Amino acid sequence: MGAVLLLLTFCSFSGLSWGRKVSVPEGPLVRVEGQELSLRCEVSDYEGPQEQDFEWKAAHGSDIISVISTFDSSFSDPSLTERVLSKDVSLHRLGDSTVELRIKEARVTDSATYTCSTPSTDSTISGNYDASVQLKVIHDSLVLAPEAPVSSVREGRSLSLRCSVSHDFTEGKYLSVTWSIKKETSTEEDLVTFGPGVGITVGGNFTQRYADGGMHLHSDTGGSYSLVLSGAVPADQGMYVCTGREWTREQGGWNRIQEKAAVMGQVVVVPTAESLAVHILGSTTLTTGDTLNLTCWVSADDHAVLSLEVSWLFNATQVLAHVGRDGVVAKNSNVLSMSQVGEGVFSLEMDGVEPSDMGLYSCRVRAMVQRSKGNWYLAAEKTSTPVQVSITPKDLAFSVTLDSPVVAQYVGDQTELVCQVTNISLLRCERLSVSWFYSAANASTGQMSTDIIASLNENGSLVPSEKYKSRIERGLVMVTRLEPGTFKLRLLRTANTDAGDYSCRVATWAPTHHGLWIKSSEHQTQALKVSLPSKGLSLSVVARTTRPATSCGSTFEMTCQVKSKVLQADAGLSVLISVQEGVGTPSRRLASLGPDLVFKLEESSQQDRLSLLKIGKEEFRFRIQGVQLTDRGFYSCEVGVWSRQDGNDWSEGMKRDSNKVQLSFEYTKPSFEISIVSDTSNVYPWETVKMECTLSVSGTSPSIDDLAYDIHWYQGRFSGSGSLALLASMDRWGMVKKSRRNDSSDCSLERLKDHKFALNIHGTQDSDGGEYYCSATPWIRSSTGVWSREPDIISKKILINVKFALWDSMKLPLMYGMCASLSVGLFSLILGLICAQCCCRNTTHTPRTRIKLMDLEVD
Repeated sequence: MGAVLLLLTFCSFSGLSWGRKVSVPEGPLVRVEGQELSLRCEVSDYEGPQEQDFEWKAAHGSDIISVISTFDSSFSDPSLTERVLSKDVSLHRLGDSTVELRIKEARVTDSATYTCSTPSTDSTISGNYDASVQLKVIHDSLVLAPEAPVSSVREGRSLSLRCSVSHDFTEGKYLSVTWSIKKETSTEEDLVTFGPGVGITVGGNFTQRYADGGMHLHSDTGGSYSLVLSGAVPADQGMYVCTGREWTREQGGWNRIQEKAAVMGQVVVVPTAESLAVHILGSTTLTTGDTLNLTCWVSADDHAVLSLEVSWLFNATQVLAHVGRDGVVAKNSNVLSMSQVGEGVFSLEMDGVEPSDMGLYSCRVRAMVQRSKGNWYLAAEKTSTPVQVSITPKDLAFSVTLDSPVVAQYVGDQTELVCQVTNISLLRCERLSVSWFYSAANASTGQMSTDIIASLNENGSLVPSEKYKSRIERGLVMVTRLEPGTFKLRLLRTANTDAGDYSCRVATWAPTHHGLWIKSSEHQTQALKVSLPSKGLSLSVVARTTRPATSCGSTFEMTCQVKSKVLQADAGLSVLISVQEGVGTPSRRLASLGPDLVFKLEESSQQDRLSLLKIGKEEFRFRIQGVQLTDRGFYSCEVGVWSRQDGNDWSEGMKRDSNKVQLSFEYTKPSFEISIVSDTSNVYPWETVKMECTLSVSGTSPSIDDLAYDIHWYQGRFSGSGSLALLASMDRWGMVKKSRRNDSSDCSLERLKDHKFALNIHGTQDSDGGEYYCSATPWIRSSTGVWSREPDIISKKILINVKFALWDSMKLPLMYGMCASLSVGLFSLILGLICAQCCCRNTTHTPRTRIKLMDLEVD
């Protein structure tokens, strides 16, 4: 009995825990008039339909009024009808089991105890079917009175933002104040929030600044709050806004019930860079040994917040002296001195100036501003306009002469040039450098061009130019210093291209305070002409046509014959083939053959059509296969004579151009013909028939790459109307299209050669018999790459007959019929024998004797 009671008690408690549960927010709730409010109601652990209905009622003391319902539109009390119709009071379904009562503009009279109830849809009554929450709507008492901040503040100064907030005290209501900034190019960003409660929240971009003490928050007992920004920066410029919010604690968290914002004002931060100016004063024309005095004046509107770092620069890159924020001076020479002589005034002195000290002097200033305690940042950096300091050097009188003691008489001989410095006794601690120059007239323009060969610098190091670097590295060109004032240039193997004007330039270098060398003076000699006597050497080139081109697609050949009186045995020849489209038009380089007989395409991409060979000691052959209209023009040869400078390199001597030969032929527009043949005219069913369509071109035939065809195959059947039907086609790009067929046969197309196409019919049927022909549409590509369509051409018709074989058509049915008859007869015979044996055999029967029957009757 006790066990039964215990079980019933457990079931009853289980029913309560599993029964319907209606829940609303935990109250009391505090809201502000004029603000939107919402009350959520949720039901769980219910039976019946998934979507539940709800109704809200409000109790003012003992008065209970109906507010709104999800299933009864006339449920609302008449005093709320107008608010319900205007959607000021509304009910929103958030889910099947959740709704929310919303009031757009709360009124103080809305204070009441609100009850949410749900009609029962459960099979048994369990749990709760309604829940209540107390709502208190208070008057709007939040007032913001911000003070306008200063309209502008200089970078580095402090900015105070004061905002007064007042409201009526209500139990359970809390206040927070937020300062934010709105810039032109960004959204509003919070700086600091005080409250709710006693907590302080700092914006993500201002956390470090607040931690460093760059932001301070002060509050007075009268409801006045101030935010002070120390060390204003340009990023602090913008529109400041003060926002007050009222909060309540609900369900373990903060719930905002009211918010008001007020614009404090626009603040402009004047950057230091606008007022920072740097100037240099002092004497800038000196002689060697004088003292240089320069003064750097730094002006700014607010020196009190600035800490300056000043550097003196030489030629914009070299730092001569520097003073930091801590006043420590650093310099790179003992002859320099730097000091601060006043607020924003810095001086530089240099004793015993030298020619190396001549140049541009400038003063660079870095203005630092303290953002927070111990943290400095660069607010502005400016460099003064550089001043030119001129220093008159010592007059070193010396002269330079150039002589050529050895001049080459033949290509490959040696040439020597000597550069001599006189009055070298006047030099004391200076050094000499030499540079060698070569000048020659351009063969095409006739203008003189000058190239540097090599230099020996003030340290005695050889510095070759890019043009002569290879010859200098192989020892073919040598630059040496024989004596302190004597320099030599030696060309071991003089080439024709070495003929021209040579000169040398000698410079003096004086030491500087920093251990470097600076150029103090230089002298250049007059040009000395070096030429190679020809010694009767003559060269001529003759071009002639050996195989003229008569039409497009033919072959053109020309030869270039070199004729010379004196030509060294080890000399090499090169040839360059050029073409002109017409007289006076620019020439185009086609192909060349170097002295090592290496073929090279110049400005042509027709590698498969052009060839250039050396067919004799002094003869070359040029060939164009498959000439086109674009190949017509005037062709010439340019032959160069080369000699070996050493074992591996060639040096070009002289060049000669040949006469011009013309490549020309008459162009006639091509005409096309088409023919069709078949491998058989009679075919049996299921066999394959092949038809070939061949095109021929007459007239000026374009190249294969400039010719294409669209091919179409047609069939005219014996039955029907006799009209021709398109079987298949192949366009000029090789794309095949076939018409839909109802028979079991199939067709395929193939391209056998450039002008031959085939149609194969596989598994022929009776319907494949008839007349066939093919048509072609030629396409020709012009020299500009544009394809043009020619008129269609049609072949003659050929007849394909599909024979009917009587025996072949009858032998299979006869064979199948005989096999079927024999099988049925044999089966009938066997079945009859089996039935005879089973049903017609004799059986032995022994009847019961009467004697035994009588015995039974007696019994």
